[in-house]
Amino acid sequence: MALHKTPPNSRGYYVKMKLLHKHGRPHHQQEKNCFYKYYKWLLWLSLSLYFFTSYLISNNNHAKQPSHHQTTHVSRTLIESNKTAPSQSLHSLGSSSLNNLKVFVYDLPPKYNTDWLSNERCSKHLFASEVAIHRALLTSEFRTFDPYEADFFFVPVYVSCNFSTVNGFPAIGHARSLIASAVNLLSSEYPFWNRSRGSDHVFVASHDFGSCFHTLEDVAVADGVPEIMRNSIVLQTFGVVYDHPCQKVEHVVIPPYVSPESVQDTMDNSPVNGRRDIWVFFRGKMELHPKNVSGRFYSKKVRTMIWRKFNGDRRFYLQRHRFAGYQSEIARSVFCLCPLGWAPWSPRLVESVALGCVPVVIADGIRLPFLSAVKWSEISITVAERDVGRLAEILERVEATNLSTIQRNLWDPATRRALLFNSQVREGDATWQVLRALSEKLDRSYRGSRVSRQLDFDT
Repeated sequence: MALHKTPPNSRGYYVKMKLLHKHGRPHHQQEKNCFYKYYKWLLWLSLSLYFFTSYLISNNNHAKQPSHHQTTHVSRTLIESNKTAPSQSLHSLGSSSLNNLKVFVYDLPPKYNTDWLSNERCSKHLFASEVAIHRALLTSEFRTFDPYEADFFFVPVYVSCNFSTVNGFPAIGHARSLIASAVNLLSSEYPFWNRSRGSDHVFVASHDFGSCFHTLEDVAVADGVPEIMRNSIVLQTFGVVYDHPCQKVEHVVIPPYVSPESVQDTMDNSPVNGRRDIWVFFRGKMELHPKNVSGRFYSKKVRTMIWRKFNGDRRFYLQRHRFAGYQSEIARSVFCLCPLGWAPWSPRLVESVALGCVPVVIADGIRLPFLSAVKWSEISITVAERDVGRLAEILERVEATNLSTIQRNLWDPATRRALLFNSQVREGDATWQVLRALSEKLDRSYRGSRVSRQLDFDT
């Protein structure tokens, strides 16, 4: 009997097991287990969705965040920027439109450039584009420090910084020997000049007769372009539409230098959209007797004719003496006369456009800068030298017909931007226009021609 006796504390368990075995699970327990089953499935599904969503979000954020390299690049750009013009990336400067151009800037000894800056006028006068372009390229995204990936090579030789003590005008008699010295230095220390014979090397000649390097046209024509530069590219303010010995070289016509800071200062102090109480304006050299001591006629007598004909006309504000604040007079004027001097170009072309005064160009055959960016025919008036005596009649007709249209075109910010050199390259500004012109001459680049030949071979 003892062997079959069930311990009291196990009897309930025994009975419960027996009942379960005989009748299955109780109804309430079955409902509980079903709930538990569905709960597990719901939990599993929720966790799966959670981890899948987290994975997608994580990968999406990772794709959007800049890499360490990108962040470093932006920081470097910000650090290198200055107060006058923020440095811009190649993308923001439209590098694709410039064929991803790369320019190597030679680091020449200071005797070729920065030593000349001891004369403070060097970086401010009308010839200072040679300084401005050099400075802008040094901090430009288009600059490369690897000469083997360069499309063009910029040779920073300042030749217009030297002023004679007698009359204050630039003396460039030293230009040819200074440039020759620089080229000899480069050709002995680098292989790039010799391999292309200088065809992808760029110089600036920002004075009257450009690449002929003389201030008097007859002497400039007689001397011609220096032999050492005849295969190179010259950025020059001198440009005419007819055949001329000083254009017997690959060249880009650039505007004379006008300080963008001076223009902005004038605009701040003399609102250019205010009342224009001067009908026709000119301030500058106007000789009563145009033939000077050398026997040459200044301005081909044009300025003398203007003075003689219109000095008594109250509608013409003509001044023969210099005035430091004369830009404020431009800002008050409707028409600004831009007659030729010794050469056809004049800084008044840029100052007039920048300050909203319609330029009246009196220089037969002049080739104006950046024709693809500046629609000169829509923002200026051209008067033939022989018609200078009819100025009043011509300008009266313009005023009565299409003056408002010309003035509206003149105020396109892109036009003003294209003629001003900034301390750093800005999209559309004068240095950018220079780079744009170079990007259209890649056939002269040793690297560009090799890449082109390789592409032709591959296809």
